[in-house]
Amino acid sequence: MGLSTLRDLCGGRLVGAEINSCEVTLYPGQIQGGSHRADTQTAGSVCLMVQSTLPCILFAARPSALTLRGGTNVSHAPQIDYTTTVFKPFAEKFGIKFDCDVRIRGYEPKGGGELVLSTAPVRNLEPITVTERGDITKIYGRAYVAGVLPIKMAKDAAATALRKLKQEFRDINVNISAVQEPRQGAFGNGNGIIVFAETSTGCIFAGDALGRRGVTPEQLGTNAAEMLLSNIRHGGCVDEHLQDQIIIFMALAKGTSRVLTGPITLHTQTAIHFSEAMTPARFTVSKTESQLPNADAYIIECQGMGASNPNI
Repeated sequence: MGLSTLRDLCGGRLVGAEINSCEVTLYPGQIQGGSHRADTQTAGSVCLMVQSTLPCILFAARPSALTLRGGTNVSHAPQIDYTTTVFKPFAEKFGIKFDCDVRIRGYEPKGGGELVLSTAPVRNLEPITVTERGDITKIYGRAYVAGVLPIKMAKDAAATALRKLKQEFRDINVNISAVQEPRQGAFGNGNGIIVFAETSTGCIFAGDALGRRGVTPEQLGTNAAEMLLSNIRHGGCVDEHLQDQIIIFMALAKGTSRVLTGPITLHTQTAIHFSEAMTPARFTVSKTESQLPNADAYIIECQGMGASNPNI
């Protein structure tokens, strides 16, 4: 679905995009902009579709509005709350502005969610330097249920995460709400939790968990809190999931970008590999000191290719 959408956005031609194919080739045309729709017809993640389409439509000839249908809070992908709260403000550091309007939330296995991604084109992306971690100043989040699931499940997950986080941050206010999603704003049954921590320099970290058969609300709350704590302890400015999502923007930017991160993930290594294979951008990764004890921090530096929008 992601490649098919990119084909439509640029009026290109796609060869080999079928089940059991061993090779896929995209012959791109000019990036169109305008209004487009893409429907996974499953619980395929709309957040992953945002990741694949946003770098493309930023270089369109005119503003774009993409209506994306699928799952908003599903496994093996960022939750939509992560995309809007963590990814969006960081991506905008590169000098872009975009909106993610969540019309309907969708869950596994049916999907049915809807998101409208809209943005204006840019001439080029600005390089960034994000190397000052700062101190944790607030922690917040939401535990939710949708459909026929009882609100008690959200309350139990929220309470467990709160207790776990307060053990580590006794002097910081922790606010985790329990939410029953409105029926008109959610399709199907689903539950989960996502928690965030913000620092004095504007860094945002997250931890989350999705409900599934055999997993108690208390386990969800514990898992989300432990993921957040792990992302805080490494001493970087971005968490493990944001780390790989920003590589393409660093590669496209005009100039040198530097970001302080935790241990380099396999997804990030893969993103760097293909960015260097497909563009003139060059990356270096180096171990560095952190203000936190027992931290495991690294600097990702990129000399971006300076991609320029030929339409502006």
